[in-house]
Amino acid sequence: MAVLAGLLQGVTEFLPISSSGHLIIFHDIFNFNLPDNLLFDVVLHLGTFLALLIFFFGYVEKIVRGLLSSLVNWNWQNNFNQRLAWLVTVGTIPGGLAGYFLENFIDTYLRSTLVVAIALITVAIMFWLAERGAARYREMPAMTWVDAIIIGLSQILALIPGVSRSGITIITGLARKLKRVEAATFSFLLSLPIIGGAGIRKLSMVDDWSQADWLLLLVGLVASFVSGYLSVKYLLKYFSRYSLNIFAWYRLIIGCLILIWLILFRGL
Repeated sequence: MAVLAGLLQGVTEFLPISSSGHLIIFHDIFNFNLPDNLLFDVVLHLGTFLALLIFFFGYVEKIVRGLLSSLVNWNWQNNFNQRLAWLVTVGTIPGGLAGYFLENFIDTYLRSTLVVAIALITVAIMFWLAERGAARYREMPAMTWVDAIIIGLSQILALIPGVSRSGITIITGLARKLKRVEAATFSFLLSLPIIGGAGIRKLSMVDDWSQADWLLLLVGLVASFVSGYLSVKYLLKYFSRYSLNIFAWYRLIIGCLILIWLILFRGL
């Protein structure tokens, strides 16, 4: 179970198919439950965070250098490290604030299989529209404050189960004329502080460490790290050659199947 939970976390966290949406589906339809352990949830997030941190270590180093150098000598126009650092900072703020203040509302009113199905289908359509209508030629060094703010604001929609944080930010990046790989890379960089912050917040809520099953935690950590790292690596390779359409079809099919299931077995 720990291996399956770690794999599910690592794969769905980064693929544009919604990790929260899949967890709701698996719980509601297949009665699949992750171990009811807050510490285990923290460890799964730590695994995906470490996967991102290691894979994008070069970018993380640029961001740290940029932040530090901007405090000494502000040079937004000519220093890419500074530009990247503040683009990520600005882009993180909307999603971080929304997640903090809206978490209870989302958990209370939107964590349902119906919401997930509608979100899966809606974002699938958005994928197709983004692929057909967007002119993709810009790279991250050409991004502006406006780009970062708009992409950051799109993360608020990702709080809705079934939307997918990576999916909605990549779509928004394409709408801002970023190349597909550039949009995905910026999306993953934005997720670093989000995932890290969520992990720290949940870690602060852990009261009892005495009952921790360290072997279970280690297995979950390794599974989420490996699956997360491989997901990011091969997803970026895929985006360098192919479109979002395969994910759009996946989301559409799953969303429609869930609606059919709800109509037949839940009397929707």
